[in-house]
Amino acid sequence: MSSYQLSSFFMKALLKVGAVRLAWSFRRLYCPVKKDALVLEVGSGGSPYFRANVLLDAYESTRERHWAPLITDRPSVLGYGECLPFKDQVFDFVIASHVLEHSSDPESFLNELQRVSKAGYIETPDAFMERINPYWDHRLEVSNIDKKLVIKKKSGWCIDPELSQLYERRAKNIIANKTIPENPFNFHVRFYWKGCIDYLIVNAEVDSAWDEPGLSHNTLMADTLRARAGRVFLRFARRVFSQNRRNASLDLYKLLQCPKCSSDVTKINDESLLCENCKSNYGIKENIPNFIEVK
Repeated sequence: MSSYQLSSFFMKALLKVGAVRLAWSFRRLYCPVKKDALVLEVGSGGSPYFRANVLLDAYESTRERHWAPLITDRPSVLGYGECLPFKDQVFDFVIASHVLEHSSDPESFLNELQRVSKAGYIETPDAFMERINPYWDHRLEVSNIDKKLVIKKKSGWCIDPELSQLYERRAKNIIANKTIPENPFNFHVRFYWKGCIDYLIVNAEVDSAWDEPGLSHNTLMADTLRARAGRVFLRFARRVFSQNRRNASLDLYKLLQCPKCSSDVTKINDESLLCENCKSNYGIKENIPNFIEVK
């Protein structure tokens, strides 16, 4: 059972005066851990949480984050959330924000979070939002019901085509551009856990590893003046709020293990890691271990 508060004191104050959008933005500054806690972010992408010390993502470039460049401004690893290349319980806290819904194997994903960390935070779109406004890359519908993650695997990217078509024709401009941005807490799942994750997959037999549809017209990261200014601000904020000095001194390789056999890995040189047991060879590029491809 989680003992974390969903919002910081500052977020609560903003919500009290009706500054909902600002409170939503400031959630990324809220990580309820001590300064010396070691924090992993899974699916860090192009905008990692400031408090994360170690970053993991599966892709250097992907449509799933609108082709935003991968940020690697602290110890970073390429690997899958369903098979994390880290030793048991080496992290105090793990952040998985807008990544669980992309997994076709949520059981393995959640079990891996619990294996490598003592506690954490999960954020996804709410199941209602996903049903009316489905994303091509999302494979799950997720709800928080009585402090339990209730997960429904999607048999295809769109579960209810008729509802989605009605939504597209009648309500999308209002809901997507006004209702959701003005009420983000109501349309997202925010879930803190400690010790173990209380979850239920209601249709585990469904295969959600279907092929993704083709590119849509709205997959590129926005390149407006406002978007560029936002990226500059985030870069500045990461320098101010991240534990940069500590991150630079971390020995990432002491945290790693082989994702295939869970054995120790040894850094052979600046371009290669070797599993001491199964002898799998993993590459290193610009000091970023790559556990996606075996050399």
